[in-house]
Amino acid sequence: MLSLIAYGLAIVLSLFVVFIGARFLLAPGVAAAGYGVPAKPDGDAGAYLSIKGLRDLSYGVLGLALIAFADARAVGLFMLVVALNPLGDTLIVLRNGGTKAVAFGIHFATAVVVLLNAALLLAL
Repeated sequence: MLSLIAYGLAIVLSLFVVFIGARFLLAPGVAAAGYGVPAKPDGDAGAYLSIKGLRDLSYGVLGLALIAFADARAVGLFMLVVALNPLGDTLIVLRNGGTKAVAFGIHFATAVVVLLNAALLLAL
């Protein structure tokens, strides 16, 4: 049962990151607003939003590939490393005028879930 929960959560998290990456590539302005730091309409943030989209999309696809072809330890270590992204996102939102609700309610909470998933996978 633990294996089903750990892998199920890893699949959901990886698919969610693929979705976020695709959203930043296809609708960068909307995605940036949802991130907690809206893009400035007069700025040239397009390249940076695309970079974020590609980063997230790549992490999500890599997570799915590891789930399909590697063992639980490899997936757990990957999730442990990936948790750095939402932790960093928390700080980015706080340092750039985003709300604490978004920083902690979305990004920090995501980091906690990813760390929990890493712990579950490493316990298998």
